[in-house]
Amino acid sequence: MAPSGLRAVRLVVPLLCLAAPVRAQLIPIKTIPIAQGDQFQIFPANNLGMGSVSIALADSLNDPFVNPAMGTRLAGARFFSSPTVYSVSRNAGGGRSLPFAALARSREWYGGLALALQQVDPSRPPGPDQFFGVATPNDVRPLVADPRIPQPDTRAHGNEYAFAMVGRDLSGSNISIGASALWTGLHALDGVDLLYAGSRRVVQRGHTLDLRVGAVKAWPGQWGARSLEALILHNDFAATHTVTYVDNFWDPGTELLLQRARIEQNLDRTHTWGMHLKYAFPFNAAGWRIGWIATVNQSSHPKIPNYELANVPAIPRDPGHSTAFDFGIGLSKVRGAATFGVDFVYEPIRSYTWADAVAPMSTASGDTLAAGAKTVENHFHFSNTQLRIGAGRDIELKGLGKAVGLQLGLILRSVRYSLEQQDNVQALQRQLTTGWMEWTPTWGLSLRFPEFEIRYRGSVTHGAGRPQSEFTPAPWGLRDVALAGGTILAAPSGPLNLTDVSTTTHQISLSLPLR
Repeated sequence: MAPSGLRAVRLVVPLLCLAAPVRAQLIPIKTIPIAQGDQFQIFPANNLGMGSVSIALADSLNDPFVNPAMGTRLAGARFFSSPTVYSVSRNAGGGRSLPFAALARSREWYGGLALALQQVDPSRPPGPDQFFGVATPNDVRPLVADPRIPQPDTRAHGNEYAFAMVGRDLSGSNISIGASALWTGLHALDGVDLLYAGSRRVVQRGHTLDLRVGAVKAWPGQWGARSLEALILHNDFAATHTVTYVDNFWDPGTELLLQRARIEQNLDRTHTWGMHLKYAFPFNAAGWRIGWIATVNQSSHPKIPNYELANVPAIPRDPGHSTAFDFGIGLSKVRGAATFGVDFVYEPIRSYTWADAVAPMSTASGDTLAAGAKTVENHFHFSNTQLRIGAGRDIELKGLGKAVGLQLGLILRSVRYSLEQQDNVQALQRQLTTGWMEWTPTWGLSLRFPEFEIRYRGSVTHGAGRPQSEFTPAPWGLRDVALAGGTILAAPSGPLNLTDVSTTTHQISLSLPLR
């Protein structure tokens, strides 16, 4: 990667989770440092400014949206709104979200509803020197354009979110159970339009359905309650990409270079099952608390689309599957108005993807692969790590009836993996070991009145990039690119040409009691 300095990334099958960040406990898988905006950061969170520490430190705003059983900690009915804006530098995209949520309880029952509207800007606005999003010299421009071919779509497109939660405390047992559902109507996933190089227009439509059942058990202790949380989730992702390409052809009758439209439809499907456990307890009277987490995700990709990020014809991609784990330990301290937290998470991940032959194919060794046989097989072994650290301090403004809160934090994410690729057509084996680092400083400011609370949270992510707006055939060698369930699967055959960008996110949340 020329500008980003990651020139060693070759023969890789990237898995970049887009839909997974909708909610925690969906483990992101990423083998190429393509920047993604914080499109799915729509729910309010108290710990965002502290690096999103969460293992040993409770988040009174976000916990019920992650595990519905955590609604047991609601003290009363509250209304939330958390307008969020994110942008990618170098004019590479952005978006805006406006969610509304209400959580309430009545005796042993509790529940909540949330709705959100979102706009996502295109990731590759056409420039004056670009043709269909691809730079082309004047001497190859078509002379006659078909007026029926649609123009590039530079409008922002909207997504809709609907969330519902219900739970109940089991009397006499200190156990609470809850269930939630999140439905998303998708018309724009950030960055997807970059994956169809040379296309005139990409129309997206699809949905996700995230179902969760959770439970939490609390035990009273000498220095506070210890707790055990459990969660089972199922996430379905389904999308269709209608892609319009413009082909140039020579008409010998008119002796002109003409245009014609070519429309392709790519289906995108992924199913994920997951389980998450978390145990936390205080261990001394000074306010220290420690916690552990363990998560497993099993994902299958029954249908993966074909992307055009190559200077060679795209090879159809076929099903794959991934198994992702995370194991983490966290430490926190709350003493008076000061709060500190740190999390360390290790993520071992295994992934297997392949391509099927659509027709009988001859191999370099003289054999023939039957239709449906595997032409390329990719085995990945990840050893990712993540460090989150943050601190906060509340300052009481005496005589004014309000308090100010300050937060600072940092997230470090290291991606390290090895790839073993078997090309059954060319009878070749390839190996690669590579990785990179992403870092995200975070900050926050809050103002609490007796009647309501206002919080601001900000972050900026560095260490990733985006494909350049100009299509350069020599550096680009991506083959077998696909996005499934928010996961991009691709196999570059050469160094990637990415431009360093940063993603900046701002969220303002309002919380007030309904009674």
